[in-house]
Amino acid sequence: MSISIPRGTQDILPGEVEKWQLIEAKARELCEKYQYQEIRTPIFEHTDLFLRGVGDTTDIVQKEMYTFEDRGGRSITLRPEGTAAVVRSFVEKKMFGYPNQPVKLYYMGPMFRYERPQAGRFRQFVQFGIEALGSNDPAIDAEVISLAMNLYREMGLKKLKLVVNSLGDKDSRTAHRNALVDHFKPRIDEFCNDCQNRLEKNPLRILDCKQDHDHELMKSSPSIIDYLNDFSKNYFEKLQAYLTQLDVPFVVDPNLVRGLDYYNHTAFEIMSDAEGFGAITTLCGGGRYNGLAEEIGGPETPGIGFALSIERFIAALKAEGVELEINEEIDCYLAALGEEAKDYTVGLLQQLRLAGFSAERDYLDRKIKAQFKSADRLKAKFVAVLGDTELKNNKINLKNMATGEQVEVDLADFVQQFKELRE
Repeated sequence: MSISIPRGTQDILPGEVEKWQLIEAKARELCEKYQYQEIRTPIFEHTDLFLRGVGDTTDIVQKEMYTFEDRGGRSITLRPEGTAAVVRSFVEKKMFGYPNQPVKLYYMGPMFRYERPQAGRFRQFVQFGIEALGSNDPAIDAEVISLAMNLYREMGLKKLKLVVNSLGDKDSRTAHRNALVDHFKPRIDEFCNDCQNRLEKNPLRILDCKQDHDHELMKSSPSIIDYLNDFSKNYFEKLQAYLTQLDVPFVVDPNLVRGLDYYNHTAFEIMSDAEGFGAITTLCGGGRYNGLAEEIGGPETPGIGFALSIERFIAALKAEGVELEINEEIDCYLAALGEEAKDYTVGLLQQLRLAGFSAERDYLDRKIKAQFKSADRLKAKFVAVLGDTELKNNKINLKNMATGEQVEVDLADFVQQFKELRE
């Protein structure tokens, strides 16, 4: 019986994985410029971290987590998102005491959610995200958003739409929460069971319901913008001014609700406007989460961050027809004729690689014509041909595959001469 890949997962094969590497390299490059440092947290955490950090009213916690009991009887969950684990580490390792504040971190790695697989969505997916902890300045909110936008832009995406909203501070959210309860309560029996359960616990989550999003009460629901107090209004106005200063175009959407419980003030999503991208257009989402550190046992610490899916990044590039420049060439292919020559190329290949060149040789005992075909498939820039006769004479023939020019060089100085030719 054959064994197939689990549903909702994928193999990323050579020829495709290079696109991932380019995106990951660009993300790391930008983080270095913005002074974000990498953090790597465990793939699994205690379940309670996500119950408290993500929120027990979210779809992630209620329906999508991969949770199991380990041999010690502990409830363990494969991480469904990255922020809670980063903040847990921030608290546990006492990063709030670091001299350089705010603490600016980034992560990259697999996340796990049990949801219906569809185009660009998987049960195991890779997220890149950043977190800035320790500042209440709306300027860092703008920095976080601009980093995400610049990553997409520098990889060639143009059809992007940034949507921002303010969820307000605690007082603003409380006033809005009460208005939502009053709005939905008289007809809550017309909504799904999830919405009914959320009415008292977290009515804001009702606005994010996929099942009842067309209900008339959704369209007439109270807007958070109308309940922002002066402080929250000023914060949101400063954010918009900073985004304008950074040349980051945006649209204000009072109905934008992020899918996690810990957000306040700034919330944002970056979407693809590319034709044919699909019904789910969100590429990236994030926001401010003051209060999360306290929720998991740390001191009062403001925070802001985002996460994006590499899978959806790849899909957006495809939708816009952006071809990433992948270097598929190798510097040199060693073709050998005769047993002694074949044996010698083992060490010669190593010398080339240690000198910084990409190089390959034949391992299937093929004829010289087949070796040249292999060199063509590998897009070799040069082919070095060594026979037993050349070996005895301390010579090797080097052919430039682009021009067809062929030269004979001393075998003892081959690597140095090859380096000079390449320069």
